[in-house]
Amino acid sequence: MTILTVPVMISFGLFLLAMILVGIWTYQETTTFSDFALGGRRLSAPVAALSAGASDMSGWLFLGLPGAVYATGIGATWIAVGLVVGTYLNWRLVAPRLRTYTELAGNSVTLSAYLEERFEDNTRLLRFISAAVIVVFFTVYVASGLLAGGVLFEEIFGGGFEFALTVFAVVIVAYTILGGFRAVSMTHTVQASVMCFAAVVLPAIGIGLLGGWTAFENVINANTPALLDMGAEASFDGGQWASGKPLTAVAVVSLLAWGLGYFGQPHILVRFMSIRSTNEIPRARRIGTTWVIMVLAGASLVGLVGIASLDEPLDNPETVFIALCAQLVNPWFAGLLLVAVLAAIKSTADSQLLVSATALTEDFYRAFLKRNASDATLVLVGRATVVVVAVVAYIIALSGGAVLDIVAYAWAGFGAAFGPVLILSLYWARMTWAGALAGIVTGALTVVFWKDIDPLLGPLQTGVYEMVPGVIAATLAALFFGRFVGRPPMRAWSGPMQNRSSTKVMVG
Repeated sequence: MTILTVPVMISFGLFLLAMILVGIWTYQETTTFSDFALGGRRLSAPVAALSAGASDMSGWLFLGLPGAVYATGIGATWIAVGLVVGTYLNWRLVAPRLRTYTELAGNSVTLSAYLEERFEDNTRLLRFISAAVIVVFFTVYVASGLLAGGVLFEEIFGGGFEFALTVFAVVIVAYTILGGFRAVSMTHTVQASVMCFAAVVLPAIGIGLLGGWTAFENVINANTPALLDMGAEASFDGGQWASGKPLTAVAVVSLLAWGLGYFGQPHILVRFMSIRSTNEIPRARRIGTTWVIMVLAGASLVGLVGIASLDEPLDNPETVFIALCAQLVNPWFAGLLLVAVLAAIKSTADSQLLVSATALTEDFYRAFLKRNASDATLVLVGRATVVVVAVVAYIIALSGGAVLDIVAYAWAGFGAAFGPVLILSLYWARMTWAGALAGIVTGALTVVFWKDIDPLLGPLQTGVYEMVPGVIAATLAALFFGRFVGRPPMRAWSGPMQNRSSTKVMVG
């Protein structure tokens, strides 16, 4: 047992208990399937904004991003720039129309149901394929979240990976089953607050102990100025930093391209669908964008503070947040800060778990097996599918590292498969269902196989992040098939209005 073990164990225990209590508190409010899947479309601007942010920022916020900055410097923060821009544009371009259109499109509670209704797809193929993509990718995504939670416990407490994984999974399943979307979203407000607190406070403490910003910069520059150069990538080898090499345009574009993924992430888009009014969206956009800037800036600073403050270089850069907690603050305060890592992992895993369960219930059970199922039945099936998805994800997580190799494609896969199609569905009234289906399939397949395709290009190979070719290919396929294949919808939607009563639906 380390000095951190008891304080962190108590902090983690209280935090997980609080999450279960939220599920119990919201249980009585979850009476219809709309309540279970979308919280009855009653989320306020702060809750929707913080829930979207928390469901987005998984464990990489406190593990992967600080670790990349620790190893290579602030050149790694181009990804943060892309994510901030993507967050803002997603709230600006997608949220108002998606909130309006999903309610008008048969009060859709899933992305797949919206796409089927929007494109009047009588074949039901569009709904089936899109729901299958969501369930498969998100089951693996949930597994990676469970795995990350188990690894976090093992890193801090040592040993007992299977036990930690089991406890983590049981707690997430418990409050998700009890309170559904509302419980998940309410816990996210707490978790987002804890994440922001930790991201801001820990680097502030480190910089203060170093003697202020100027002293902090001097220590970093003493290692190599490349660490503070956005156009360079430092090298880290044998506990020493060197100047490394300049960042290429392809590298910068690849990092920025992460922002493109936001337009196609179902667990984020569902927050737009759940907000109680389009009037709330401008406020939510401001809150959400500000929160993302703060946590990404703070997490990036954690990596730099680790370079300047830690007594010994790290073998694994991704443990820099944990190492700083152990060295800079007392164990009880470290317990509070480390809860943020747990919150980041859990808030993404529970969102993905609920979206997967909702897709199975709405897009398979009700759509293909029992169209007239009652709300009580759908809620029961929804809760059952939460358990099913969690069990499958748990089994995958027990298999270990292979999951992470697959999940590396997930963000790009969702972004390429759904991003272009969703944007076109909101802004191109005459697009056909064939265009939507072609975009989803082409985007997903391009991402999955890009690493095999790129080397075949010989001297033309790019090394670019698969999101870029995936989005380009999906857009071209959606535009071509959307123009020349299939019948345009009979009903076309007007632009977004400020509230539902002022939304006009045109028939043409």
